[in-house]
Amino acid sequence: MRLGLINSAWAQAGRDAKWGIQKTKEIGFDSIDIFTDPLDIDVRERCLIKRECDRVELPIVSICCVAVGLIDFNPSVRRFHLERVKAYLDLAYEYEAENVLLVLGEYIWNREVIPPPEQWQAGVDGCRELADYAADRDLKIALELEPFPLSLLNDVDSMKRFLNDVNHPACQANIDVSHLVLSGVEPNELEKLRGQAIHVHISDCDGQVHGDLPPGRGVVDFPPYLEAIKSLEIDGCISIELEYSPDPDRIEEWVTEAYRETDRLMQAAGLRTPSSSLR
Repeated sequence: MRLGLINSAWAQAGRDAKWGIQKTKEIGFDSIDIFTDPLDIDVRERCLIKRECDRVELPIVSICCVAVGLIDFNPSVRRFHLERVKAYLDLAYEYEAENVLLVLGEYIWNREVIPPPEQWQAGVDGCRELADYAADRDLKIALELEPFPLSLLNDVDSMKRFLNDVNHPACQANIDVSHLVLSGVEPNELEKLRGQAIHVHISDCDGQVHGDLPPGRGVVDFPPYLEAIKSLEIDGCISIELEYSPDPDRIEEWVTEAYRETDRLMQAAGLRTPSSSLR
């Protein structure tokens, strides 16, 4: 599998997109995932990202999208978010990416007032419509499992049930290793997603709260999860997701550490062939 980086690691430290793309390539990553909103960037930034990735030969694999309004109880809000995600899919097509990484929302009001099945069905209907849109552009949607009690998709069983309800080949799963740990998901449970997972996020955590740390800085036992991922034979990418560095001025060291440790883990698992030293 390829080893990628979500470029939000750089943006959180105040670095611009061009600088981050160059550093991602210099460190040794095979690919990059882009965290941006097509409704918030102008045409110059939009073109710069693709032009710079092409220049350094760093393929864009995924565009990250958070669209919590897809399960809102207001029809107007759902319609807006459907069109917004379609704009992400158009951007992914323009960037020659493979998927849009989609984060759905959480049940509101403690799963009271609005019946949970109604929000679930809103998500299913919306994702089915988006999957049709994605398939027409030779793209896929990768749904992310979020490790929070009220998240619509917060364990493998809920992800599996949701994918089966959507029942569309263009709507698949993302596997996020630290999220699995925080949700109490054992590695062997990933077998349930065989044939339905297309993308992977990797990071560490303290086992209690969402953290997205470089591997080795938390408590995650990576080898069993990577072994399970390997057994799924995913023809895709493992992308490092990093939250805020404790020292933004040393963000290069933070990302380089994450690259080095993830590369080591992937090589040990037989998921990546031995790479050259950092470029």
